[in-house]
Amino acid sequence: MKSPLLSLPGAVPAEGRDEGVAAHYGDLFREQRALSDGTGLVDLSHRGVVTVSGPDRLSWLHLLLTQHVSELPQGVATEALILSANGHIEHALYLVDDGETVWAHVEPGTQQELIAYLESMKFYYRAEIADRTEDIAVVHLPAGSIADVPENVVVRETAYGRDLFLPRERLETYAAEHGPVAGLLAYEALRIEAHRPRLGLETDHRTIPHELGWIGTAVHLEKGCYRGQETVARVHNLGKPPRRLVFLHLDGSEVVLPGPGTPVRRASDGAEGRQLGFVTSSARHHELGPIALALVKRNVPVDAELLAGDTAAAQEVVVEP
Repeated sequence: MKSPLLSLPGAVPAEGRDEGVAAHYGDLFREQRALSDGTGLVDLSHRGVVTVSGPDRLSWLHLLLTQHVSELPQGVATEALILSANGHIEHALYLVDDGETVWAHVEPGTQQELIAYLESMKFYYRAEIADRTEDIAVVHLPAGSIADVPENVVVRETAYGRDLFLPRERLETYAAEHGPVAGLLAYEALRIEAHRPRLGLETDHRTIPHELGWIGTAVHLEKGCYRGQETVARVHNLGKPPRRLVFLHLDGSEVVLPGPGTPVRRASDGAEGRQLGFVTSSARHHELGPIALALVKRNVPVDAELLAGDTAAAQEVVVEP
């Protein structure tokens, strides 16, 4: 869905998975600094919004999700995954319960597949699933923001800020009152700085939660009964996920950022050396310079100097080997 905020001065549309909102509004670093200072907002209205209501909503979702949600307190935000039978990540949900309904936002375009799976698993449970993407826009307020939240708007609050489930017809007015508006590039730079994985970027068809550090934040290790739980338990007990997420400080002299999929190799082996992993996300940060996240083989030494394509990269541990 195309955001009305694309009509703001300086708006440059995002492409690919984030199509429909602005990549930036003319000054990437100013937008990042505003978010870091707790001012402004980010238009995430392209994200899918799914609700689950009914008296069995939490007990039923508890059987399907990796997170413990059967007794989720009202207003407490959490993250959860849906795994395949082999433990591979299929969906990531960012959710909160308002006392009557569970609200979740998900990656753009994934809500219909998610809803189809949930409907197939409903059986006799008293739960109603709805796609609210057309009438609800997600708006992100950074940590420290003092912006007002309208009455009757559901809020998902975390250490990284607040996600508002705002009626879509109020998006333009709210942005005008609580701007400046920052684009997706600024938001993504701060996400990468915080080492936070994103479905479809840090994940591929065989990613398991342990590789990305999603154990603890999105996976509860003391609950079972969900699809893929056997793989989670086995890898946790053995302590040997095949890959691990790393944060990369990139050589700032390079003009072009290494994009997703760029091979990662050991610097001592040169650009023709054996591939050890690949870049998943990259950005230009207002303080750190060019940065990236990458998935590498578990046995890559934590002090190894790396190459992301032709760009020198120093790694910082996100997931311990």
